[in-house]
Amino acid sequence: MIPSISDVVLAVAAIPFIYYLIALFSSWQFFRRTGPRSVANHNFTPPVSNLKPIRGLDPDAYENFASFCKQDYPDYEVLFCVGNEDDPVLPVLQKLAHDFPERRIRVLFGSGGRGSNDKVVKLARLVSEAQHEVVVISDSDVRVRPDYLRTVVAPLAGPKVGAVTCFYAPIEDKTLTDSLQTIGMFSDFYAGILVARQLDGVKFALGPTIATTRTRLAGFGGYQAIDNRPADDLLVGRLIAEQGYQVELLPYTISTVADYGSLRDLFHKRLRWIVVMRHMRPWGHLGLLLTQGLPWSLVAIAIHPSAGVALGYLGAYLGLRLAMTWMVGIWGLKQSSLWKKLGLIPVWDGLAFLIWLTSFARNSIRWRDGEYYIRDGRLVPVNPPSVEPAA
Repeated sequence: MIPSISDVVLAVAAIPFIYYLIALFSSWQFFRRTGPRSVANHNFTPPVSNLKPIRGLDPDAYENFASFCKQDYPDYEVLFCVGNEDDPVLPVLQKLAHDFPERRIRVLFGSGGRGSNDKVVKLARLVSEAQHEVVVISDSDVRVRPDYLRTVVAPLAGPKVGAVTCFYAPIEDKTLTDSLQTIGMFSDFYAGILVARQLDGVKFALGPTIATTRTRLAGFGGYQAIDNRPADDLLVGRLIAEQGYQVELLPYTISTVADYGSLRDLFHKRLRWIVVMRHMRPWGHLGLLLTQGLPWSLVAIAIHPSAGVALGYLGAYLGLRLAMTWMVGIWGLKQSSLWKKLGLIPVWDGLAFLIWLTSFARNSIRWRDGEYYIRDGRLVPVNPPSVEPAA
């Protein structure tokens, strides 16, 4: 018998549940080994250069930077690169150097490069100025515990490990928008990362922390080779993995300071990221449609409006989404405060679906103070700076 259109739609609407089950299995596989994996070789402590590209003043900047000066680690330096001496972060860096005279803190002005990705251009200079072979790259809004360097550097003792990265979580959610971002990160973004790891291995890195070596970076041409590319963190992990090295994802969480002024800010930041993914991985981006359990459950109910279908689809959706979030955030990453935010999961899923739909109508992204097209995987300014004619 030929299935009816409604039967086909009901079958397709159940596909996200299969993805959710894969996410649950992938998360369980990853976190059940947390105990043995966390026993790292903390005696492997080569000298380290901490590299931090900076632009502007983030909330709680001093506390974030100071945490890198309180590391239980024998030998390391902290390098900052800012655009110029007018950057508002400079007084904070001066106070940092005054308060931690025992630390080697250096501030570089100007990147010396011309790439469209300002962060990457700064990283290229930071790597070239670093005194040590091992480098740990982190964002300006990151705050860490004293065991941070020992933890993220330790896996590099293995000759097959080319880079190390880890999860991150906000220190505090001050607004509903912050809470919405947090629940999206643990219930959606991290679940997808663990599925990708299970199916294809770790061929990416997460921007808040990348520990690697100058040699591994030089293996793909260094940051100067990707200074016009978006998603530099994903690229660095991929390019190191393509050299035949492992990228180690640790079951370890660092902290970030949330900075979402409004729901509009969250929408546009998430939209920027997903538009980049649409250009870098078009088929994967299209495939996200089959991971959207909420809209498909509503479609199933609309096609076959009955109590059984409504209870079955919405019940399965809510049960699996709650289980995923518990598995990743509460059991795996020990974020007990997530209990209070579980009710936001459907709100996030509705917003995420809207952002995904909007991404198909966007041909450019707004990043910092500029507007960029993404062409052939590169950032191209919408309004390139004018060139003065030769005299």
